[in-house]
Amino acid sequence: MAIIRSQCGQCSIGCGIRVVTGEGRALAVDGDKTHPANGGLLCGKALHLERSAALDGRLLHPVVDGRRQRWDRAIAQAAQRLSTVIARHGPGSVALHVGEGMLTEDIYVANKLMKGFLGSAHIHARGAGAAGAVQMAAFGEDVMPAAYEDIDRADIILLTDGHLAQHHPVLLERVQAARQDRGAQLVVLDAAGLAVEADLHLPVAPGSAARLVAGLLLHCHDVGALDDAYMARSVQVPEGLWEELRRGHDLWSVARICGLTPAAIRGFYDLWTGQRAAVTLYPDTDVGLATAAIDLHLATGRIGMAGAAPFGLSGASNGMGLREVGCTAGQLAAHRDFTPDALADMARFWGARAMAQERGLTGDTLLAAMQTGRIRALWSIGDAGRDRDWLKQARAAVPLSIRSTSHMEAGDDGWTILLPSPVWIEKDGTLTGTDRLVSRQRRLFDLPGEAKPDWWAMTRVAQAMGWGDAFHYERPADIYREHVRLTAYRNDGARLLNLKRHAPISNPAYAELTPWRWGEVPFDEGRFPTGDRRARLQPISVQAGVSAIP
Repeated sequence: MAIIRSQCGQCSIGCGIRVVTGEGRALAVDGDKTHPANGGLLCGKALHLERSAALDGRLLHPVVDGRRQRWDRAIAQAAQRLSTVIARHGPGSVALHVGEGMLTEDIYVANKLMKGFLGSAHIHARGAGAAGAVQMAAFGEDVMPAAYEDIDRADIILLTDGHLAQHHPVLLERVQAARQDRGAQLVVLDAAGLAVEADLHLPVAPGSAARLVAGLLLHCHDVGALDDAYMARSVQVPEGLWEELRRGHDLWSVARICGLTPAAIRGFYDLWTGQRAAVTLYPDTDVGLATAAIDLHLATGRIGMAGAAPFGLSGASNGMGLREVGCTAGQLAAHRDFTPDALADMARFWGARAMAQERGLTGDTLLAAMQTGRIRALWSIGDAGRDRDWLKQARAAVPLSIRSTSHMEAGDDGWTILLPSPVWIEKDGTLTGTDRLVSRQRRLFDLPGEAKPDWWAMTRVAQAMGWGDAFHYERPADIYREHVRLTAYRNDGARLLNLKRHAPISNPAYAELTPWRWGEVPFDEGRFPTGDRRARLQPISVQAGVSAIP
């Protein structure tokens, strides 16, 4: 029997767990009372951890062209075939799919291999969400300005989508505790009629929440509820923003589109503007809602202080880790963009052989490029999850398909190469919760059969392609140290993501790592990582749920 503290990993909250393991892969899971994300609370999603201990349907050995192979043979084949594709069709002919349940160490190696050595930024990673681009445009860096403790300190909490309560029940318990313990008021915008106990429930029409929040922003402007001093010091307003916002966001237009009475909307506006400590919870998949929420908090100065922040929530585990290591089509590692200086720094730090020079394709655009023959190879890592149909089409479109997976599913025999990987409870590394809290995921059971970590497989393929000097990892701690050093490299303080305090971390210290949050209280001095140290309000389209962010 062993007692291990680890992570639930079934959503973006980052709940800590305390697990008792026994004979025959038996385990009993409880919430970790010492973990700051959940304080011992757990929801029903944790039951998946116990079910995942079974070995039924597991892929336990490499498969090449439908036949079982040794690892050395599978690695050699993957390296040779990738090299052939790149030699014939160029570095932009390879793509990466990143599924669910990936640790930061795995995706750091994947991103480095893709962008620094295979020369491609074509990455489909749904778990990264869409709000990162909004935060980048508004703040100058993709930084989540909120922490879970802000919910505990808020006077009013706006839940912009009732489904968030369903997807994150532990977070909802925290919200309800804030209501009971300190009288915080909860406003829920819900088009589905979900049963969420609230002080104000507004049954908005589907897809209209962004319109209501943008209308609140216009109301604050019109009644003098903006923080003019903060705006003058810390926020840049695009010319014509207020005039553009006025179209379609007056009280009567908002009432018509949202399906609410003007009196109900006015009551909501008055309630929100009457409280200084305000937290707005929104799904990070909705760009328009993210834009409206961030603009609202910037314009009213409700950011960079305890209990006040816009808070984007993802449904995917370690979406923040994806964005920190830059394992997306639109950014480089360490919160850096595709600028000449950043590209040069990244190439120098990695010792890159073929640095990707521009943003890559993703989603349906990437799929179309595979179907037209522009992309000739795909490597997929992580659980398929919501990408199952996308993956099926992508695999059928490319001549070379590599899949790192824990289970054999129907149709998986169509992959060129299958590599056995761990399930969540067999993984070892770190992940970052939605609020920038870095926690350790510890392996509960030994890897079955010939399964290997995803970082290990990609490292061995990179070595077989001749890049052993840059891929010399023997354990997750080696990757973590490189990741944190990269966040500090050429970082003079302009970027908040700077994990340099862990650059010299030892292997034993990594093994015992306790949860810690980078960034402290972002923007608490009203200064942002932009050229003039000011944030930018972003134009919001008059079409509900749509913003001007590309």
